[in-house]
Amino acid sequence: MRVATSELCREEHEYMLKFLLVGDSDVGKDEIADLLGPSVSYTPDALFIPFAVPKTTTILLEGKFVRLQLWNASGQGRFSTIIKSYSRGVQGILLVYDITNRWSFDGIRRWLAEIDEHAPGVPRILIGNRLHLEFNRAVPRREAEYFARKRNMQYFEISTLAYFNVHESITELARLVISRNGMHWLWKSSQVASLQDLCCRAIVKNISNVHAIDRLLLPTFLQLKVRSFASGADLCMRSIVRREYATPYFSTAGKYITRFVRARNMSTKDHLRNANCDLM
Repeated sequence: MRVATSELCREEHEYMLKFLLVGDSDVGKDEIADLLGPSVSYTPDALFIPFAVPKTTTILLEGKFVRLQLWNASGQGRFSTIIKSYSRGVQGILLVYDITNRWSFDGIRRWLAEIDEHAPGVPRILIGNRLHLEFNRAVPRREAEYFARKRNMQYFEISTLAYFNVHESITELARLVISRNGMHWLWKSSQVASLQDLCCRAIVKNISNVHAIDRLLLPTFLQLKVRSFASGADLCMRSIVRREYATPYFSTAGKYITRFVRARNMSTKDHLRNANCDLM
């Protein structure tokens, strides 16, 4: 479900986070940024980075409004120059590659070397973009998962065309940043939970799949709030990261169709049938 960003932006945010998109040219960083929200007209950092205008969006995380600034580091030029220019005050980094481009995946190692030098300790996640081109995959999923796990990173495969896993990956990085910086504890101790918050938590405890939220007969704003608590409770990670992707198959028209199947923790055919999602 795509988040109604325009509705969330009207609410006063409680935290502001600065994220950085890095990766080689033509891996889809602009596609990700354009999906998240409008550009802001002015920020102090923009004075020091020519032509740099961040995208902004607001997400719900455990019932709290979190404002995100997403800076798109161009793939052009020297790695060190880009990281030095953008890394001031950055709190999270999204490393993006194209699953159909082996060179872009190999380039992640170069980006990580510069990040470790100029922005050490900053939380980061690895993103494989253009999942809708699964039939042209050049980087095996297991290889990318192993690469990320070895470097203590979460790994997501996304499709900007189908808006698949885009919001979930951004939300998971925000949750990681807030948890690591101790703000998660402040949320729990700052005020008594409202009845609405308690109800949202109760719903999350009784569902096993984040996608079940879309089937609840709730107003849109309440579905968004329940989803935000699911993100904070790692429900998204349990239902998204533990996916395996079936091999592409031919439709009757002879075209490739990518089927996304949650297969690891499902034992019955009925569950598997409900989890299938044809995107093309």
